[in-house]
Amino acid sequence: MVLFMANPQRPKMYEKFVHDTPEWFKGAGLGVFAHWGSYSVPAWAEPIGALGTFDDPVYWNTHCPYAEWYWNTMSIKGSPAAEHQKEVYGDMPYEDFIDMWKAEAFDPADMADLFARAGARYFVPTTKHHEGITLWKAPDNDGWNTVDRGPHRDLVKEFADAMRDKGLKFGVYYSSGLDWHKEPNMPILGDGEYGPQSEDYARYMYSHVMDLIDKYQPSILWGDIDVPKISEEDNDFSVARLFEHYYDVVPDGVVNDRWGLTHWDFRTVEYEQGRELMGKGMWEMTRGIGYSFGYNQMEDADSYMTGPEAVKLLADVVSMGGNLLLDIGPDAAGRIPELQRQCLEGMADWMDVNSPSIHDVEPVPEASPSGEGDGEPWVRWTGDGKSVYAVVDAAGRVPLRIDAGAVDVDSATILGGGNVVVEADGDMLTAEIPATDVAGPQVVRFARH
Repeated sequence: MVLFMANPQRPKMYEKFVHDTPEWFKGAGLGVFAHWGSYSVPAWAEPIGALGTFDDPVYWNTHCPYAEWYWNTMSIKGSPAAEHQKEVYGDMPYEDFIDMWKAEAFDPADMADLFARAGARYFVPTTKHHEGITLWKAPDNDGWNTVDRGPHRDLVKEFADAMRDKGLKFGVYYSSGLDWHKEPNMPILGDGEYGPQSEDYARYMYSHVMDLIDKYQPSILWGDIDVPKISEEDNDFSVARLFEHYYDVVPDGVVNDRWGLTHWDFRTVEYEQGRELMGKGMWEMTRGIGYSFGYNQMEDADSYMTGPEAVKLLADVVSMGGNLLLDIGPDAAGRIPELQRQCLEGMADWMDVNSPSIHDVEPVPEASPSGEGDGEPWVRWTGDGKSVYAVVDAAGRVPLRIDAGAVDVDSATILGGGNVVVEADGDMLTAEIPATDVAGPQVVRFARH
């Protein structure tokens, strides 16, 4: 398993897949994730906090804030989820939720418009989460899909068509390491290798991912958890065969680091887990707007990021050379919950003016961030071949820690505004940032020297 490992060693048979990161992914800045499954019907979890802030895996799994893990959490005897399930649904089995999931208000074109306005360059939906339901008619899954049951729609195709119509790259998430319908192993309480290991499941997974590649040509293959050990080996259903076919079909595609100890184009950080990977090679942070990926009716405004908070996270990630994959969890009808939509609308307002500081930029080695425990205003830096951007969440006199020789001090302007007075003092600049009624940080642009 490569997930969150500091220095994984790529096996020799996978070295042939190493290649330069495609420019479209390096410059994307923002992607949108979507977790949507029958778990959006109960839509229930305890919003206890973020992954990576709890040391006890038993406590985490018993009180898991991920609503998409509801099948597992309700399977833990005495858990609050088990009690909720009994109180609301009695003895109804989890498998019945699929027929309660109707997606009657699903409007992928509206979603694509919102995501594009928010500055997203790519979109990744769950095509199969751990519950095993596929959002397309996958091979050999005995009707456990959204075409034969529930919504009676190929949701993957609808997502793909709508996102591409708006110019977004389309990727697919596939739960490669867990499938509670195909090979039940609930309840999961601790950490460790708890996924299916059979050849039967390995072939099942292989056929699904090959089908996704052939039907939808995704720009991203986003696996999760792990793969069966046998899938890492050299055989006719291995991850190596998947990747060979994938790069033939999508030469500028990318894969994440959750396909076992095989190959990856970028590393992943999830909430607070794996933060030591930030800034090291190509990487991506993923998290929900709240504490859950799937829609959780128990979350309120205190659990969700606001638009300005999400913008600051985005700028922080991009300033370290990463992308932010920010998740939304539609409800069972297919609507984006209002507080999630408000966050994205806030991002859209900010990106309408300030997107040059996020798209097609890189870290600025001549500059240093500030505002994390140092008593200074919050500042992050990005840049391209012509410009350097200081993303500043403050007003008044603000120190900007950058080599003054790296930029033309007299060229300073505020994106969407006017000129700004900047003074040079050795290896630091001081800017007079005007107050504004616009929510979120302001961006000072300098011309590069």
